[in-house]
Order: sequence, then C-alpha cells, then structure tokens
Amino acid sequence: MTFMTIFNVYGEPVPKKRPRFTRTGRTYTPKETMTYEAEIARMAKSAMGSSEPLETPVAVYIYINYAVPASYTKKRTEACLKRLERPKRHDLDNVAKAVLDAMNGIVYVDDVQVVSLHVTKRYDTISSVNVCVKEELE
Repeated sequence: MTFMTIFNVYGEPVPKKRPRFTRTGRTYTPKETMTYEAEIARMAKSAMGSSEPLETPVAVYIYINYAVPASYTKKRTEACLKRLERPKRHDLDNVAKAVLDAMNGIVYVDDVQVVSLHVTKRYDTISSVNVCVKEELE
C-alpha cells in the first residue's frame, strides 16, 4: 500500500528568503520565513497524525494559489479563475523550498528523499498552498 498525505496551508504563500548575517557574521533566518515554515509544519503534523516520517522516496505535488486581486475587472478575474492568466508574484522555487524544508522530520526524514516534484502557481478565490506527498515505491 502506498502512503499519501494531503494538507492545505491557508494564507498568502511566502517564499523562503535568503539567510541574513549580523555584523558579527552570525547567520539567521528571517522571521517571516520562520513563521511561515512553522505554519506549514503545524499543518503537516496534523495531516500525518501519529504516523512516523517516511523513509522511502517520495513525490511532492505543490499547488500555490494566489487570490485574484480585487482591482482586476470582472472579465480579467474570470480569465484568472479559468487559468488563462497566471500570477507573476514570487519565484515558484522559493515557495516550494519553504514548503519542502518545513516538512523535514515530519512527513519525511529529509527532503533528499524527494525524487519527483510538481509545482504549479495559479490564481484561485483565496490564497493558499495545497500539498500532496506520496510514496514512490516503484
């Protein structure tokens, strides 16, 4: 039987930001990134329940949803919701990196186990990130 878990993270998707450096040379993760990764981790833990992190190869599907801006016309909003127009905000890979890093030790032991990654950025009625992680046994 193949294990699969699905969860949603509601709110504006936040891309992973680069580490920052203090004047003394110490590195730290920006607060916005830490907060978003903590929310992803909370939702992943809830979805996993009492299951242990997977040790097998996994496929990850990430759908990054942005709310259609209120300033768009009705016609443009309809086009966005029909997937005829795509969002230009945030780099796709930076949002995916935040999601993958947040699931370390919760859904899988380490993100090195991800052998297949499918990421889609699109407009929707609300901002959210939908995540599906599936074992890749074959």
